[in-house]
Amino acid sequence: MNEPVIEARDLNLTFETNDGPVHALKDVNLTIGKGDFVSFIGPSGCGKTTFLRVIAGLEEATGGSVTVNGKSPDEARRSRAYGYVFQAAGLYPWRTIAGNVKLPLEIMGFDRAEQARRVQKVLDLVDLAGFEKKFPWQLSGGMQQRASIARALAFDADILLMDEPFGALDEIVRDHLNEQLLELWARTEKTIGFVTHSIPEAVYLSTRIVVMSPRPGRITDVIESPLPRERPLDIRDSKEFIEVAHRVREGLRAGHDDE
Repeated sequence: MNEPVIEARDLNLTFETNDGPVHALKDVNLTIGKGDFVSFIGPSGCGKTTFLRVIAGLEEATGGSVTVNGKSPDEARRSRAYGYVFQAAGLYPWRTIAGNVKLPLEIMGFDRAEQARRVQKVLDLVDLAGFEKKFPWQLSGGMQQRASIARALAFDADILLMDEPFGALDEIVRDHLNEQLLELWARTEKTIGFVTHSIPEAVYLSTRIVVMSPRPGRITDVIESPLPRERPLDIRDSKEFIEVAHRVREGLRAGHDDE
């Protein structure tokens, strides 16, 4: 494996609610190496997003440990170690696309020339050059999500955390964005953590697929992908792809059977 970037050891997270404790994550152990593309897949409520939020320092573990670049998630967040892409694009409607993308750069105090340079660079990366002056409502859902990815890339963090970014899009748009995301990953060599409900999406995108069980969220399988890094969409018809998808499906089924 490449140099470890994210490490979880005996990670547990329990939420206290009015109806009693909810065990969201239980004994999670995982190492993500530099440049990996790791997808998390499992049924709703299995802790996929919660785990991503713990890595990002947006939730705090109640047991075990997580480190990002050898630091606590909170320290990593303060040192701008990662960009985060949410399920909804979350663009401000009164700001142009360029204005939305440069928002984190404004907050971080980059000068105007550097803001402009970075905005242009990331809009080129996500094929949105020429749309700088458009407003979010003038763009399709897929283009809005690409703008959201550009915003997460703007300050050039090495880690990109993505929480079902294409879940609300139709299959044709989703396929296109999956292809673009793989190209983006190849060009930038980011470390990517990606939450999805889609087996084909997980298999197509990932170097490793982490299969999670229903609550309490546990890792039931970690599948190393045998697919080459360059993946045309029609690789989904290949024997290797179908075998990995079958193993993911079996892992999901086994997680349910263990309940």
